[in-house]
Amino acid sequence: MDPTIWPKVHGAAVHFPLALALGSGLFDLAGFAVRERPPGPGLHSAGYWMMVLGALGSVPAVVSGLFMTKGSLLGHGALRMHHLFVWPAFTLLVALATWRVFTGQRASRRIFAGYLIAVAVAGALMTAAGYWGGEMMIAR
Repeated sequence: MDPTIWPKVHGAAVHFPLALALGSGLFDLAGFAVRERPPGPGLHSAGYWMMVLGALGSVPAVVSGLFMTKGSLLGHGALRMHHLFVWPAFTLLVALATWRVFTGQRASRRIFAGYLIAVAVAGALMTAAGYWGGEMMIAR
């Protein structure tokens, strides 16, 4: 097998969960702002599906990253920094999608506001992980 396949797969796979999770947060924020007026339920529906698909899409990103690092969960240098951000981001993303599937449509406004904050934190963690992943590419 081509040894350069995993960096290519990983590079392609990481963008989908990041874009979908951030997009989910934006759609849900817009739906939260307009409340129950006509676009609100549709915006929340888009946010719901984007979060679920983003969490599902994070699995190939993580698996390809583990193949690249030969199973290393932390590493050192830029890889360690990447992993210090990516593991909490992955965990939070999966937790948010799971919560959304089971309770997200029936949550109070206050609880949903907390969910939106958690989505922003997940986005920040994924962005930081991407930064450190990019630093590893520059160092090559």
